Amino acid sequence: MAGQQRVYRQRIKATQSLKKIFRAMELIAASRIGKARSRVEHAMPYTRAITRAISAVAAHSSVEHPLTSKRDDTGRVAILVISADRGMAGAYSANVIRESERLRGRLEAQGKEVVQFAAGRRAVSYFAFRRRELAGSWVGASDAPTRETAREISRALFDRFAASKEDGGVDEIQIVFTRFTSMVTQEARVIRLLPLEIVEGVVEAEPGEIEPLYDFEPSAEEVLDALLPRYIESRIFASLLQSAASELANRQRAMNTATSNAEDIIRNYTRLANQARQAEITQEISEIVSGADALAAS
Repeated sequence: MAGQQRVYRQRIKATQSLKKIFRAMELIAASRIGKARSRVEHAMPYTRAITRAISAVAAHSSVEHPLTSKRDDTGRVAILVISADRGMAGAYSANVIRESERLRGRLEAQGKEVVQFAAGRRAVSYFAFRRRELAGSWVGASDAPTRETAREISRALFDRFAASKEDGGVDEIQIVFTRFTSMVTQEARVIRLLPLEIVEGVVEAEPGEIEPLYDFEPSAEEVLDALLPRYIESRIFASLLQSAASELANRQRAMNTATSNAEDIIRNYTRLANQARQAEITQEISEIVSGADALAAS
């Protein structure tokens, strides 16, 4: 009985230590989620504005730009997967990796060759374990991405799309990330980054109004050359920010659940330890009474 109590007390102590860790991580995620959501909201106006500008150029000019024209000469598609650097975020990384595997299956069924990119240690470790070569990887600060990281990723993807078939060029670039909708809703999504599909941001005139006329200086093609790299960088940065907010929301929720589970385990082991202690006391009393009866009988 004493051995059982010792085991239960050790498990209670270990679970209490884990509970402190879970609680600390929950509080850290809760303190960071507000800033992450604010960064997402502040980045959206710029993304919308540059999208409107590119849409205006594409919709009101007849220029054929390589980044807006469909390419099918390489048979390759680049996929960028954005995941977390650390675990303890529930199914956040698993969901986005699972979505990327579905996309990979669809592309390979079409006869496409996949060129894999990954951001976040969880995705990098996943592909390394399966011995899949990565054309590019970025790790560190997945819950607080920077413009420099987005610029580096956009440059690597842009170079792949602009390269020739012999140099490893790709026909398309797909991004798999987690869209942050609210604290309880995050969804793994796939978007096509290149070639661009300009379907958003075009401003239509109201009934009775005259549609605006556009004049591009020095030329529509040069305007696209200047705007598209900025657009690609802003789109990648927005995806990183959305993923960071989703990661923190998932971690806060997962750590809250883990803390509650730890409390349940502690209560269960405490009850078992009390039962073992009570059984030990009962046994000792029985032994004393039996000894007294034996002495009285002699």
